[in-house]
Amino acid sequence: MASKKPQLGRSVPIPPDPEHATLDRVPNPHADKTYVARFTFPEFTSICPVTGQPDFGILMIDYVPDKWLVESKSLKLYLQSFRNHGAFHEDCTVAIGAAIVDLLKPQWLRIGGYFNPRGGMPIDVFWQTGAPPADAWITDQGIPPYRGRG
Repeated sequence: MASKKPQLGRSVPIPPDPEHATLDRVPNPHADKTYVARFTFPEFTSICPVTGQPDFGILMIDYVPDKWLVESKSLKLYLQSFRNHGAFHEDCTVAIGAAIVDLLKPQWLRIGGYFNPRGGMPIDVFWQTGAPPADAWITDQGIPPYRGRG
């Protein structure tokens, strides 16, 4: 899924859907250290595959890198490509986590998808690759259970 020509430093349109998006990776300059990188995407949008209505949520991605880091511009473009993509919350969340794992082969990754109510019910989706490294500082994702998310 990595592109041959990195997207950083050049104009790149938002891909029409995840199948046409690419994720880029860059070498981890601190591969000898255990640390957590966090990406928060507070305006994630996808389309309900049944009704065609937009769904909104917050995605939080935590990972312990190994040899590679995800390049943030490509991640933003990849996540934005879901705006016109019809998929359930569970599919979006797990597919995004799996794509990053396939690209980076991190020591550990978890993703939380915190979606606004659809039909009066919020749906939160969580996926991780296994237990985190014992020496990693893993903080709570800090997004409260639904009460207006405020």
